[in-house]
Amino acid sequence: MSNAGRSSRESRHFGREAAIQLLYQREVGELAGSSVDEAESSYWIERPVAENRKRFAHILLQGTLDTLDRIDPLIEGAADNWRISRMAVIDRIVLRVAVYELLLEEVPVAVVIDEAVELAKTFGDDQSPRFVNGVLDAIKRKLELTKLELA
Repeated sequence: MSNAGRSSRESRHFGREAAIQLLYQREVGELAGSSVDEAESSYWIERPVAENRKRFAHILLQGTLDTLDRIDPLIEGAADNWRISRMAVIDRIVLRVAVYELLLEEVPVAVVIDEAVELAKTFGDDQSPRFVNGVLDAIKRKLELTKLELA
């Protein structure tokens, strides 16, 4: 893989990490209840990074929040016997960001799922990667079926 390809992939990975951390801080951290702008401003002061990482993190953060009414039912429908409110916070956030990316259809499904599993390994507990992978696999199948039905 070229350096440019690796750099782009790493930027997107770090953007996903930032989006997850920002969503977590908005949900349970010191920025709970703050606006997206307030959360980002505070976050980036402490973690200066390249503008492309900030931009990608912002797209994921804002898009995830704006699309929760579509995302959460997909997650609950794929997570047998789990309400979204009962899931571990980090698992819920990783799933939300990944489902947003699946809905965007800009990144290959396998990449979205692999990234989500890696983020679950980084931020979640021992059960998180398996749980995230299972839920996202079920959502992937549901989205594929929906596409076929619409074709």
